[in-house]
Parts: sequence; C-alpha cells; structure tokens
Amino acid sequence: MTGDFEAILFDFDGVLLDSEPVHCECWKEALGPLGVPVTWEFYSANCVGAADRDMMQIFARLCDPPADPAKLWEQHPRKKQLFQERMAVAPAFAPGVAEFFRELAQSYRLGVVSSSASAEIEPLLEAAGIRPHLSTVVSGGDVKRHKPAPDPYLLAAARLGIRRALVVEDSPAGMESARAAGFEALRIADPARMMDCVRRRLDGVR
Repeated sequence: MTGDFEAILFDFDGVLLDSEPVHCECWKEALGPLGVPVTWEFYSANCVGAADRDMMQIFARLCDPPADPAKLWEQHPRKKQLFQERMAVAPAFAPGVAEFFRELAQSYRLGVVSSSASAEIEPLLEAAGIRPHLSTVVSGGDVKRHKPAPDPYLLAAARLGIRRALVVEDSPAGMESARAAGFEALRIADPARMMDCVRRRLDGVR
C-alpha cells in the first residue's frame, strides 16, 4: 500500500453497506399517512446523500399543494425507530469488513463521515466490529452545512489533525464534498466491491 494518505474517510450508506432502500421504505411508511408519495425511483434520484432534515424540503414538494416541511419533520422519530428496528435484524455489511478495517488501521487514521444521524450509524458500526478501528465518526448532527458542502470532511480532518486523505464515497454530493475539502475521492458503485476497490487504489492501481 502506498503512503500517499494519512487517513481514509468512508461514507456510510452505499459504501459500507446498502441501507438506502431500507431508509426509503421507512420514510414511505412514516410519511405515507400524511399523503407523501415516496417511491424508490424518486428517493434514489433526489435523496441519497442528503441530510434527513434537508429531505423534508424535497418530500414536501411531492405533495400538491406542497406540504409543510416542519409537519413532515415531526415524523422523523418514527422513521428513526423503524430504521433501527429493521437494521438490527439484518445489517447488510459485506463479509470481512471488520478485518479490512483492522488491517487499514495499522497504516492509516480511519473515519466515517455520514449525513445520517449518529443514533442510526453508531450501533451498526459497533455491531459490525468496525467502530473500534475508527478515530472519528462525523454524523449529520455535527455540522450545519451538509454534503455537498465540504464541512463534514473538513471537520473529520480537523479532528484527526491530517491534511491528506482518501475519501470513499458513492453519491455525487459526497464526491463534491470531498473534493471541495481538498481530498482525493474514490467513487464506489457497489458496497460488495468496496474493499477490493480501496485496496487497488492504495496499491497504486487507478
């Protein structure tokens, strides 16, 4: 592995596991009684990578006339409860991910930078055996400006005291955020191939 980087920073959804379909189903169940027609096609095109509160503006425009985002936000606790219950049953991490992070931690500072709430990601990181190898976790509540703004990655870098990081992302907003923070960004299309893609990049294969 190369010495190009001091740290490796990972997005959560779409990189470490694919929980976006679960998020979508939970929003659909929570907001359906309010008349919000959430579909996977709409969610995947407009909501992946966005912070939960920012999604309320997006969901509000699905209604005719547009809904009140504040009223939709009142369903956020219900959505979080649904998500935690479903992910506790079957978190979709790739086999070997804990060993992968243990290996990387020998050479790099590691962090997770997500727009999701801490309560949604921390238990899953613990359950997967990843959390002990992380030096920082930046969640949606830690910054005022979310991806695509650079703030989440700048905060992670400040916490770690590093200037050179490889960011592993899956969404356009995440890639823009990483690059705006001054870091190289590696885009992942499939969480199942994430470990192989990162190893190849660290071995100098582009």
